[in-house]
Amino acid sequence: MGPDDIPLFGMLKSRLGYLSERQKVIAQNVANASTPGYQPRDLKPYSFQASLMNQSAGGQPYRGGKVVPAGGVSMMATSASHMVASHAPSAWRATAGADSVTTLDGNAVSLEDQMLKMSDARMNYDAAVGFYQKSMTMLRMAARKVNG
Repeated sequence: MGPDDIPLFGMLKSRLGYLSERQKVIAQNVANASTPGYQPRDLKPYSFQASLMNQSAGGQPYRGGKVVPAGGVSMMATSASHMVASHAPSAWRATAGADSVTTLDGNAVSLEDQMLKMSDARMNYDAAVGFYQKSMTMLRMAARKVNG
C-alpha cells in the first residue's frame, strides 16, 4: 500500500494538479498580454466533488490539458428512502472570460488581475504542499517502531 492508495493523498495530488494547470493557463494569459484579440482564460474553480469523481475512479485527472472522467463514485443507497443524486458534478475546465479591461485591439488581458490570480494559485499550492508534507510526517510517525 502506497501513499496514493490513501484517499487524502489522492485528493491532494488532484488539487496540486489543478493548481499547476491553473498556473499554466495564467502564464499563457500573461504571455499573450499584447496579442490582438486575445481573451484571457481561467479554470473553473476547484471542486471537491469533481476531484472525488476523478480520483476515486482511478482515472487520469489530466490528459492533454483536459480532465478525463473515468466513471466516478456513486453513492450507495442502503434503504429505499435514500435520495439518489440526480446529476454528476462537472470537472474543472478552461473557461473564457474577459478581465476588467479590453484594449482597442481587442485584447482583454489585465496584467494586474493575472498577477492576483497567480498569487492566489501560488498560495493555495504552497498550502496544499504543506498539508501533504504534514500528512507524510504524521504517517511516518505512525509507522515508526516504538522503543520500549
